[in-house]
Amino acid sequence: MDSIYTGDLTTPRGRRIAWLDALFVDHAVFRLFWSNWAVVAPGALYRCNHPTPRRLAALTRRYGLKTLINLRGADARNGADALTREAAARLGLELVDLSLQSRRAPARADILRLAETYRTMRAPGLIHCKSGADRAGLAAGLFVLLNGGTVHQAMRHLSLRFGHLRRSRAGVLDAFFLRYRDEAEGKKPFIDWVREEYDEAALRAAFQPGGIASFINDRILRRE
Repeated sequence: MDSIYTGDLTTPRGRRIAWLDALFVDHAVFRLFWSNWAVVAPGALYRCNHPTPRRLAALTRRYGLKTLINLRGADARNGADALTREAAARLGLELVDLSLQSRRAPARADILRLAETYRTMRAPGLIHCKSGADRAGLAAGLFVLLNGGTVHQAMRHLSLRFGHLRRSRAGVLDAFFLRYRDEAEGKKPFIDWVREEYDEAALRAAFQPGGIASFINDRILRRE
């Protein structure tokens, strides 16, 4: 179903349409009671699925959030996006839009931009995608590696516990971390490997997803 949001939050009717779009087109009805929440680094970074305004307010109060990193990118036709932006502004959060992909090999430019965001953001920050499974897992794992962690530690953020299916097309994210492990872990800092050696095209060509898992992820769960 296509978006029904018209870009208007200034009228009662526009706000109702934004909520209807968020709840039933963007599937936020499930996110009312399921947050896919986890700590990446205490006091520094947290992760979840796309937060409702009420949940964002509660998390900001509890954890002292300063920055919200939207891994879905800006979407003017998405009611959930509009409601979250409004809430973030009301709460005084710095909002960063960074559109990551969950079905393709991570782009070098996206990794470097996220690394710079982590370096300069007001902490603590909260990263979110739609379901909190794939892109949030990638971004969390990148934070781990950028701060001296191991690939094994990073890949804990890409697991079935978060709804991540490694045999689906999203498994290319696991393959990315494993490529760093095999090529350079213990020999070269992660960020240097990304800048100097990471071959996105080679990873894309080598990765072979599982058919059933991809069908579940893409058609049943309707992950982005």
